[in-house]
Amino acid sequence: MENLVKSFGGIYAGKRVLLTGHTGFKGGWLALWLRELGATVSGYSLPPQWELNLYQILPAGLFESSWEGDICDREAFAEAIRQSRADIVFHLAAQPIVGASYRDPLETFATNAMGTAHLLESLREARLSAAVVVVTSDKCYRNDDSGRAFIESDPLGGNDVYSMSKAAAELVTASWHASFFSKDESLGPLATGRAGNVIGGGDYAEDRIVPDAVRAHLGGGSLLLRNPSATRPWQHVLESVSGYLALGARLLGNPDRKTLLNFNFGPNHEAVRSVRDLVETWLEEWPDAFGYEKTPEHPYGEAARLSLDPAKAREELGWIPVWDFARTVRETASWYRERHDAEKDASAMLEFTRGQIAAYTRDARKAGVSWVS
Repeated sequence: MENLVKSFGGIYAGKRVLLTGHTGFKGGWLALWLRELGATVSGYSLPPQWELNLYQILPAGLFESSWEGDICDREAFAEAIRQSRADIVFHLAAQPIVGASYRDPLETFATNAMGTAHLLESLREARLSAAVVVVTSDKCYRNDDSGRAFIESDPLGGNDVYSMSKAAAELVTASWHASFFSKDESLGPLATGRAGNVIGGGDYAEDRIVPDAVRAHLGGGSLLLRNPSATRPWQHVLESVSGYLALGARLLGNPDRKTLLNFNFGPNHEAVRSVRDLVETWLEEWPDAFGYEKTPEHPYGEAARLSLDPAKAREELGWIPVWDFARTVRETASWYRERHDAEKDASAMLEFTRGQIAAYTRDARKAGVSWVS
C-alpha cells in the first residue's frame, strides 16, 4: 500500500484534527485519509442518516474521540471542541440535501449557517488557536444560469434555501474573521472551500444521482431524473478532499490570521457534463444496472447550469484535478459493484477504499501535483 504520510509536506503527521460531519460521506473519506497521513482524528456529528453508509466500514479505532451530537446544540458542541485540543478543524457537518431544504428550510438554515457560527464562536470562547477549514458548496454563488464558471470573488447568493444557507455560511465565516479571528492572536487562520458536485463510493443520501442509481439497481426499479439536461461540475470525492487537505496544509504551514482564504475545488471543463451524460457513462461501466426516466415535474428550483473555475487553487495551492470524468465515474461505479455485486464485507471494503486513496495519490504523483511530496 502507498505510504502517504509524506503527502502535503508531511504536515499532518502528529497533528490533532477535529472533523465535524465525520459520519457522513465526505467526512468518512477525509477521516480515513487523515489517518493515512499520520494525524490523530476526532469527530463530532449526528449518527449516520442512512441505513447503508460509509461510516459502517471504517475501523473502530480510527477516531481518538467520536462525539455524537448536533452542531446546533451549542453547549455540547463547544465542550467537544474544547476537549479536542485540535490543531486544525475541518467543518463538514451540514444539511446537504436540496430536497430536504424545501421540506424543512429552518432546519437547513440553522444547521448550515448557525452551526458554522456555533463552531467559530466556540473556538473564540475557548481561545483555541486551531486552523479552520469551513467546507461550503459550489452552490454558494448567486447563479444567473449563464453557465459561466464561477470565481471566488463572484457574488454569493441563492434562490433556494439550501444554496442561500451555504452562502450564509460563507458570510458567517467572513464576519467572524473580520470581527474576531483577524484581530486576536490567540485564534487561528480561517478558510473556506467550495467543491463541485461530488460523487464516489459510500454516498447513500437521498435525492442524489449516484445513490439513487445504486438503490434502483438494488431494488430493480428505474432511476428517476429531475432534470436530465442540467449540467454540473462532476468530480470524485478524493478531488474535493485533496483540496481541503491542501488548503489545511496551507493554513498550518503559513498561519496568516489577517487573510481569509477561499478556494474553488472544481474539475476541468471536460467534466462539466449533463445529468444524462453521467447516467449513460455509469451504464457503460455497469451495463443493465437500471433503467432511467424523467420525473413528470421538476420539483426544485435548481439552476440548470453550474460550473467552477479552480484556477486560484492551482496557482496558490498547487492543486489540480487528477481524475477525468470517465475515470471518476469508473472508480465510483467500481466501489459500489465491489460492495453490492461482489458482496464484500466491511473489512474488504475498507481495504478497497484505502486502495482508491493510494491509487489517486499515485496518479497525482504522475501528474506532478505538488501536494504529493
